[in-house]
Amino acid sequence: MPAPAPTRTHRPDSDTIEVRLPWWAVALPALAFAALLLLISAPGQAHAATGAPALGRLLGQVLRLLAA
Repeated sequence: MPAPAPTRTHRPDSDTIEVRLPWWAVALPALAFAALLLLISAPGQAHAATGAPALGRLLGQVLRLLAA
């Protein structure tokens, strides 16, 4: 005796699809966007470094070693 085939569920009359998201799937990206926007718009008390740039010195040393 064959097993009965599963019947399809009733399709809604309209072609819309309902998608449900958990609350954090909307809240976390919105919070991250707001935090980044706040950092861009108000950088605060950012000051340039006064010491010798370490990366510049390192690149200078590497260039001198490669040229030799």
